[in-house]
Amino acid sequence: MAAAHASEQGFVLLLPTDLYIAGGVAAVALTVLLVAAVPDRAARRLFRPVPLWPAARRRRGGWPSLLSALWLWWLIWRGLSGSQDPTVNPLPLVIWTAVWLCLVIAQALVGDLWRALNPWTGLWARLGRPRPLQYPRALGHWPALLGLFAIAGFLLADPAPARPERLALAAGGYWALNMAGTLAFGPRWLLSAEALTVLMRAYSGLALPGRWRGRRAIGLSGWRHLARADPPMALALFMVAMLAAGSFDGLNETFWWLARLGVNPLEFPGRSAVVLPTLAGLALAWAGLAALFAASLHAGAILAEDARPTPGLLRAFAPTLLPIAFAYHFAHYLPAMLVEGQYLLLMLNDPAGTGANLLGLAGMQVTTGIFNSRDTVRVIWLTQAGAVVLGHVVAILMAHVRALAHFATPRQALLSQVPLALFMVLYTLFGLWLLAAPRGA
Repeated sequence: MAAAHASEQGFVLLLPTDLYIAGGVAAVALTVLLVAAVPDRAARRLFRPVPLWPAARRRRGGWPSLLSALWLWWLIWRGLSGSQDPTVNPLPLVIWTAVWLCLVIAQALVGDLWRALNPWTGLWARLGRPRPLQYPRALGHWPALLGLFAIAGFLLADPAPARPERLALAAGGYWALNMAGTLAFGPRWLLSAEALTVLMRAYSGLALPGRWRGRRAIGLSGWRHLARADPPMALALFMVAMLAAGSFDGLNETFWWLARLGVNPLEFPGRSAVVLPTLAGLALAWAGLAALFAASLHAGAILAEDARPTPGLLRAFAPTLLPIAFAYHFAHYLPAMLVEGQYLLLMLNDPAGTGANLLGLAGMQVTTGIFNSRDTVRVIWLTQAGAVVLGHVVAILMAHVRALAHFATPRQALLSQVPLALFMVLYTLFGLWLLAAPRGA
């Protein structure tokens, strides 16, 4: 199998990944045992934020958003009229590298940058903040869930999601649809129905800094989600779908998945040959993960002798999956960021292709040499594996604190977590296997 891969993945197959995986799974399992031994008060204090200074008043629909919209329109024009090389045209580099890779990660580390940068509220404010219609309560976050499937489906199943012209049409249509929704319903549309905003807000809840009782505060990752009320059902399923989409993004490249489709991974016929199976697999991953997660919660309630309905438990515990979803996002896209980030810097150095040297990077050559050495590949793989393990550890801590708040006694809370802890340990094994599995697509 190693001979079937060039560069990075070939070196990964030569690493003792079985030992690394065993160590990662053991670390998560040990966390479960340690959490069971931690006094309840100490567990609750883990996620208690530390207040810092009074928070500034939030502003809505400022100039950064308007400039973001103008830049998006320019990028769409470049996608339609510029080079169709996705490593040169700025549109794919901004959409898939700057936003989908880097900005998503920044959201979870720094906070809600997207609130100021989204390309809709600025124009809405400049148009005089039109009085919105009442957003239908029945819609809830269901449009955002459909939007997330559309984005993930385009990224994973479209034959050429990075082709500038194709991406320009998709991005332009998506912006126009959500601009119409914003003009009709105000920013409430973005908070409930626009998939990217809902996703960004979910990840921003993992950031260490945040607002708490009118002050800036800092705490352990996830404290902001634990301080909030349980999300509505559609938003809870959206959070589950975030993890499922990230997991399937890695799974659909593996030899195992291609074998399920009857495709020879060494003679991959192209993405156009597997569009429908990929979309079906994505939907199955979403439904399957939701069912497994709900079954774990239901089994936990039975052990705790609690009659709480499973949908209510799913709403309560869905945010605990977000650290895992973020860890998968970081781990899966780290190699791409190391290369595509170089192309992004070169594009920013000369965004209009006029020979400018704005960042002083003229003459810089994109390198993939980091994937041609076993030592650097080991560092990359262990960084990915460490992120996956850390994400599961934070998720287990969040789930335990959530259980203490939702069950009547500490004993019930502990018993309720046994099936969920097993689910997370096995999911750690699955995630680390994905990093080590041979890929053919």
